Amino acid sequence: MPVDIFQAVTQFLDSKNWQYSQEEGTSNLNMGFAGEHGRWICYARIHQEQEQFIFYSICPVDAPDFAKLRTAEFLTRVNHGLIIGNFELDFNTGEIRFKTGIDVEGSELNPALVKSLILNNVFTMDRYLNKIIDVIDGEVTPAEAIADH
Repeated sequence: MPVDIFQAVTQFLDSKNWQYSQEEGTSNLNMGFAGEHGRWICYARIHQEQEQFIFYSICPVDAPDFAKLRTAEFLTRVNHGLIIGNFELDFNTGEIRFKTGIDVEGSELNPALVKSLILNNVFTMDRYLNKIIDVIDGEVTPAEAIADH
């Protein structure tokens, strides 16, 4: 029998007293997060039938058209060194997000995995948020931004 991913995720969020809302008619959860370097929206996407859990941190700043290429370069440089998760850039909208996910088919989603997946996600967004903004604003080049980190 598949593990109840929704229950595992909500138990973790409740244990941390995180406020979240459930999208009507779905098992998707939305919440805010305040890090050291900013605030942003997070989404928990639960695909129970596929036994998958994906967590997104949505960058509070979109990349405007004139900054998309340098932003993409910076995010690619960051992704190259990451062990867990990856940054994504939507070239149509400029939305930047960080994604972590797991497929738990045939195994169990335990509290330690949920904690690791979510906390790695929000801490990574927080770690790179100021550099993302600096690159968008043209304060530093992508190479300079990654060298600083």
